[in-house]
Amino acid sequence: MEGAADKRGKSISAPTTATSATTATTTTTASTIAEKWGFPLQELYRMAFTFYKQNSGKAIHLSYEDNLKLIAFKQQASLGPFNTTHAPALGVLDVIGRDRQQHWQLLGDISREQAMEGFIDLLDTMCSAFRPYIEAVRQNRDATLKADLKRMEQEKEERMKREREQKELLEEGYKEELQRRQLQDALNKQTYQQFKLYAEKQFPGNPEQQAVLIHQLQREHYHQYMQQLHMHNQNQEREKEKDKECVQGHIQSQSQVQSQGQGQSRGNNNNNPSDLTSAMENLQLHEFEAQQHGQGQLQLQEAPIQLLENDHVAGDDYDDYVMIRPAKIWTRPDIEQFKTEVSAGDGDGVITIGHGDTVTVRVPTNLNGKCIFWEFATDNYDIGFGIYFEWAKPVTNEVTVHVSDSDEDEDCVDEDYLSTTEDLESGGSLSQQQDRHALNNPNVAATKAPISIIVPIYRRECYNEVYVGSHSYPGEGVYLLKFDNSYSIWRSKTLYYRVYYER
Repeated sequence: MEGAADKRGKSISAPTTATSATTATTTTTASTIAEKWGFPLQELYRMAFTFYKQNSGKAIHLSYEDNLKLIAFKQQASLGPFNTTHAPALGVLDVIGRDRQQHWQLLGDISREQAMEGFIDLLDTMCSAFRPYIEAVRQNRDATLKADLKRMEQEKEERMKREREQKELLEEGYKEELQRRQLQDALNKQTYQQFKLYAEKQFPGNPEQQAVLIHQLQREHYHQYMQQLHMHNQNQEREKEKDKECVQGHIQSQSQVQSQGQGQSRGNNNNNPSDLTSAMENLQLHEFEAQQHGQGQLQLQEAPIQLLENDHVAGDDYDDYVMIRPAKIWTRPDIEQFKTEVSAGDGDGVITIGHGDTVTVRVPTNLNGKCIFWEFATDNYDIGFGIYFEWAKPVTNEVTVHVSDSDEDEDCVDEDYLSTTEDLESGGSLSQQQDRHALNNPNVAATKAPISIIVPIYRRECYNEVYVGSHSYPGEGVYLLKFDNSYSIWRSKTLYYRVYYER
């Protein structure tokens, strides 16, 4: 009996040991799969089966035997071990069904997890694209997780920032309210006795009405005090601005006095610097400004004539009279829209520049403007572009266009350069060219207005994008926008341009 009991005990404990061993094996297998592939076993099996189902017969071409093995693993993972009693009946001619059942029976009693692992390993062995697919899915998952984490961190930071701002606003509002109450309490203490006496006279023997009247008087007094304080602060700010403007005006007047004094010393050889200094010390400020203002205007009116008559002054001291800011040039990509607008008449127009020609667009300064803007583009080819400024009073307010060939343009350029600094691209000293031109053409040199180079002529690739620029008026005169096609021997250019000014 005891031996039978021992046998029964051993027979009972044997399945328990086998079950625990199977559980341990399954856990080890799942952890190994997770370490190897980066996914849990169930999720990895679902991805493997989806990959096989979508690509079988397309990107995956397996033999009949390999397909039977994969289907057997799938049946084992889905339904468990093969059971003849629950298996569906097969027809006489169902060869494929019989082969599938045979391969399913060959798997025996392996667990569903082992069947999943067998399916994954077999698919990885037979298909080289399966592992890169899983890697891509894992990288996408990791990138999505990182993006989600980053988004969550940003949302957390934004939420914390809003909370801090709200807290700061609450603290600021609390401080303002506290200061307001402290100020109101201080004012109430100062005026309480005075308002109390007034309330007793208005409502004798009625403490409740007296308290209401005192409260109203204190509130009105507080509001009046705050209004007066606000007006006082505004007046102080206005006074500060006026003082600042006065200081700036004084500095500007001093600089004007100094510049006008220097112009007088250059225009009159009898006044040396020591005489000018003594005159500034002896005369009062307003008298000196009036005198120097009149002399300064006279010097500025005579300056262009002196520039043309005296080569030394034109070459050396012209920069003292004129301060020209550099032009701003940029580009934008909407060239087709710009051409359409200009062609439709929403602009200055379209010009065809012949080969070897140069077009000069004369744009006079406007009395109501302070800055010139220009835009231009071409079809398919580049073109030379530059801007000059002619220091002469505009004869007309209309924009005019002048076309000249290469020879005429060279003569025009020589005349334009009479009062400019040396051009490094001209191949020689500009002062020497001016001397030769003045000797050969004295009458022209005496009447030609001085011209300054704002933007030298360079070839611009304006067929890919629109060239845009602006320049602040240096004074009254005429802008010369030059479009140079003199370097082109055979090819004409179509130019789209637009010019306007800013008030």
